[in-house]
Parts: sequence; C-alpha cells; structure tokens
Amino acid sequence: MPEGPSILIARESLLPFIGKKIKAVDGNTKIDKQRLVNQKILDIRTWGKHLLICFDHLTLKIHFMMFGTYLINERKSTPLRLSLRFNKKEEINFYTCSVQFLDGDPDQLYDFSGDVLSDSWNPRKAGMKLKKIPESNVCDALLNQQIFAGVGNIIKNEVLFRIKVHPRSRVGGLPARIRQNLIRESRNYSLDFLLWKKAFTLKKHWQIYTKKTCPRDHSPVKREHIGNTNRRTFFCNKCQIVYD
Repeated sequence: MPEGPSILIARESLLPFIGKKIKAVDGNTKIDKQRLVNQKILDIRTWGKHLLICFDHLTLKIHFMMFGTYLINERKSTPLRLSLRFNKKEEINFYTCSVQFLDGDPDQLYDFSGDVLSDSWNPRKAGMKLKKIPESNVCDALLNQQIFAGVGNIIKNEVLFRIKVHPRSRVGGLPARIRQNLIRESRNYSLDFLLWKKAFTLKKHWQIYTKKTCPRDHSPVKREHIGNTNRRTFFCNKCQIVYD
C-alpha cells in the first residue's frame, strides 16, 4: 500500500495538470464519470494516503489501496479504473484503486493537522488522541489514520525500531518521553522516507523492515502479524522494549 510520502510524490508529478480542463473520461469505476467532463482542475492535494483532485465544489478522491498505480501520458494492459483525458497527448490513468466523489471544501472534510507530512501537522493534537486509546497496541496506533494520517506499515516498523519500542507495547504504558518520541519520529521518519523515495534509495535505509538480523545487537529479527490491524511486523525482542 502506498504510504503518505508516495502520495506526495504522485501529487508533485500531477501538478502540471492544474488549470487544465478534462475533455473525456473513461474506466470501469462506478462513479458518474460525466460529472468530470469539462471540469477544470483547480488544485491537487493530499491527506495521508488520499490523493485529492479538486474542482469547483467537487473533489475526486483516489485511494490506491494495496496495489494501486497511476501513469501519466501512457497506459498499461491491465483494466483502467479511471482515465482523465485532456487532449490527444495528455492523460492521467489510474489502476486498481478506489475512486470516490467528495462534495464540499476539503478543508471542511479533512483534518489536515492529523497528516504527518502536512505543514498543518499538530503533534499536540496527536498526543491528545493517543491518550484516548490507552489499551491500543502502539503498532495499531501508528496505523490509525485519524492520528497519524499517511503512516503505513513500513513507517510503522521503522519508527518503532528507531525509538526502541516493541510493537506489542500498550499506548497507555508508554512513558511521556517515549510517547513524545513516537509522535516526533512518525513525522521525522516520514520526511526521511520522502527524501529517500525521491532519491530511489528507500530500501537501502531500512533498518528493521524485511531484515533477518537486528543491526543494533545482531539478534534475530522477529516477523509476526500483530495487533488488530494484523499487519506484517518486524521487531527485535532484545533492543525494543515492551511498555505495558
């Protein structure tokens, strides 16, 4: 599943289409595609893992789910979910994703202060939200998009390793200092992820994700599906502390 930094990169690649009018729409999506014909793109935004293409009083939300992709000015053989065509040479094509219309102002629909990569990110609000879920595992809390919008499974694993916290730790068991580390590094690692992704070096920087040996103490890395989210989790039982 593409994480927040990857959606920001998608946004940057689509910025040249701002101000352009859609001439034709195609694809197997069930939305009323005719609503998009002759619409001019006014802005392209992101919230967490959502790509938002904004028109006048209308927003198109793209969620890439687990395997979604997009292509600009080219196509692949798999079925199109949505194609936005601007002229004979310019088009945006989306595959294997969720497509939905949102009516109204995105600022009224989304809390951008909860997006770890947004300029509006508010760590204090994240802390207040964490206090409301003391029984949750930290591995689930990090994937809670209402608290850490944009954090995905890779970021979850790497943040917990970076701050030496075991994924089975309870949110309510975290000392205040560790909780602040969790909040701070959710953003810091996401920003690092963005830079590494742009430089095509992301995997070189993974410390725990998909690894077999802990780089800190050379212990075997555990791989399990943990928490209510049941996502693949990599951790070291020696250097990552359980807080309960």
